[in-house]
Amino acid sequence: MPEPTVSTVLAAEYFQSYSVVGLLVLIGVLFVAVAFGAGRLLRPVVPTQEKLLTYECGVDPVGEGWAHTQVRYYVYSFLYVIFAVDSIFLFPWSTVFAAAGYGATTLVEMFIFLGFLAVGLLYAYKKGVLTWT
Repeated sequence: MPEPTVSTVLAAEYFQSYSVVGLLVLIGVLFVAVAFGAGRLLRPVVPTQEKLLTYECGVDPVGEGWAHTQVRYYVYSFLYVIFAVDSIFLFPWSTVFAAAGYGATTLVEMFIFLGFLAVGLLYAYKKGVLTWT
């Protein structure tokens, strides 16, 4: 039997790490499949007229199911998500910024990140999204 070379040993270790990930994915998929299967087998299925009605926060539905909503609320929610993500990234950045040897690099990276957010905000402002009318 020939001696294993360094490249074959490294390749074996490389694919072994992927086999662990594959095994975890398989276990996760099986867990979800078993949970859904058990739920389907154990739940009672008794359809009634009342259960088939549309449910809206405990209030009986009245009128049509379609309603006009303002798109601007949707845009404001997107803007909120953008700034919430920004604040989530600022907290870990502030802890790494204090570490020795990472100050200048993280400062430049954060200004690039904030620049992208500023360009997006400027674009939204130019499009008139931020005006409340």
